[in-house]
Formats: sequence, structure tokens, C-alpha cells
Amino acid sequence: MAFAIVAVVAVGAYLAINNTSGHDGHSASSNSSDSSSASNTSAKFNDTDVMFAQMMIPHHEQAVEMAQLAATRAGSSEVKALASKIEGAQGPEITTMKGWLKDWNAPSDGSSMGGMDHSAHDMEGMMSDSEMSDLESKSGDAFDQAFLSMMIEHHSGALGMAKSEIADGENPEAIALAKTIESTQQAEIKQMEALLK
Repeated sequence: MAFAIVAVVAVGAYLAINNTSGHDGHSASSNSSDSSSASNTSAKFNDTDVMFAQMMIPHHEQAVEMAQLAATRAGSSEVKALASKIEGAQGPEITTMKGWLKDWNAPSDGSSMGGMDHSAHDMEGMMSDSEMSDLESKSGDAFDQAFLSMMIEHHSGALGMAKSEIADGENPEAIALAKTIESTQQAEIKQMEALLK
């Protein structure tokens, strides 16, 4: 019995060591058919990947904050539904990107990127504190108009970051997420422009 327990622990330790090689925790898999080359590809990342996650996390967090305001302030059912969709999509993406940064041993505040400042005010499409306060003060049709206008601008900023990641990123998962963001948010911009009219 004791020998069996020791054997299980030893096998578990061996698998843990072999699955955490490189920088990517996502290479760990219960599927033994995964090739080592696939794991190595998944482990690759560069500064563009890190910056994409570091900048997109606060960008998404503000979008979620805006979407949550719509639940109690929006006058249109379409705006409420869109806001709920945005929150439902971007919340899990934030969790995913935070996981990448942890795997890559990179801080989530952007401090590893050569001293570059990635604060909210430096990111395209981010709303200022006063703009967010103004949005929070509105309700009904006034909220809907402000929310749609601001979210179109916000999404446009995210599209720029996604395009940069697609062009210059190295991590397959980050590039795939950037492509998802690009297609999803382009469609949502068209929807919001239609609602504004």
C-alpha cells in the first residue's frame, strides 16, 4: 500500500516537472496524444504578447464597468442586452489574460515593458474618470446615447490593440484571442452604430 502511494506521488511529480517546462502553464494536458512540439509552440511568447495582455486587461475591465452601469440605467432593452453580452464575453477574457501573465512571470500593471506607461489615459479608447462619472449620472435615452457613443470609441481602441497583436504577437493563444476580439467587436460596433441611428 505504501509503495503504491509513493509510486503515484513519483509519477505525479514527474508529470508536473515535464508539463511546466518553458514559460507556459497551458502546456499541461491530460491528453497524452499532445505532441511536445505543440507544447513548445504554445509556450512561445514575446513582448507584444505581454503588452497585449497588460493593456487589454484594464481596457476590458472598463468595458465591463460600463456594461454593468447599463443594467440599471439603460432605457433600451437592446442596449441592456448588448451590455450583458459585452460583460459576459470580456469577463472571462480578463481571467484568461491574467492567467497568461502569471504563466509568463509578467506583472499585470505593465511595469515589465521597459518603463513604458500603460495607464488608462495612454490607451486608445479608454474613458477618463470624468467621462465615466458623466455616464454614471445618466439614465434612459440619455444614458443609451452616451453609452453607445463611448463604447464605439472604446471598441475601436481595442481593435487597434488586437491588430497589433495579430501582426506582431508570437503566442498562438494570444493571437487567437486577438482575432476573436477583432471579429466580435467589429460586429458590435456595427450594431451600436445602427442603434444610435
